[in-house]
Amino acid sequence: MTPRGETRERVLRTAAELFQRQGYHGTGLNQVLAESGAPKGSLYFHFPDGKEQLASESVARSGRAVGEALAGALVAAPDGRAGLAALGDHFANALLESGFAEGCPVATVALETAAESETIRAACDGTYAEWQDGIAAALRGWGVPDERADPLAALVLSSVQGAVMLARVRRDVSVIHEVTRQLGDLI
Repeated sequence: MTPRGETRERVLRTAAELFQRQGYHGTGLNQVLAESGAPKGSLYFHFPDGKEQLASESVARSGRAVGEALAGALVAAPDGRAGLAALGDHFANALLESGFAEGCPVATVALETAAESETIRAACDGTYAEWQDGIAAALRGWGVPDERADPLAALVLSSVQGAVMLARVRRDVSVIHEVTRQLGDLI
């Protein structure tokens, strides 16, 4: 018998992958259950508010994982150029490994639901805020003055997110590398 926490994590992990690949509206709860191997009754046991709760928690979960990977890459970088290149490499490699099927785990859901679900919008916003804070902290570590770090982090995050979307549509990650190179020149 599977422990309750393990089933919940498996459902969250599966939902995150499906939402990232197919979007919120393209992912059905029956598909999440089938692909996670979870019993039907477990969904509402673990997520009493249904799909909206599942989506907000899975976005936050996958966002934390990406945020940790990005923070690790930024901290390990000796300077801004290398850090932004590592940031771009993370997203470019994820696109390549998925055959361009999986974009950003937050953007795919955010674009579909931000106007219709406050719960999901807040989860996406919280994740982006964490990423931006991490980028701002790295910028400060590379010598960017405090008053420039937050606005520049917003520019970096929004530019890279746009580059990820263009790369996915074009099926070519070179735009991500070009954007991070240009951003590196700003710092």
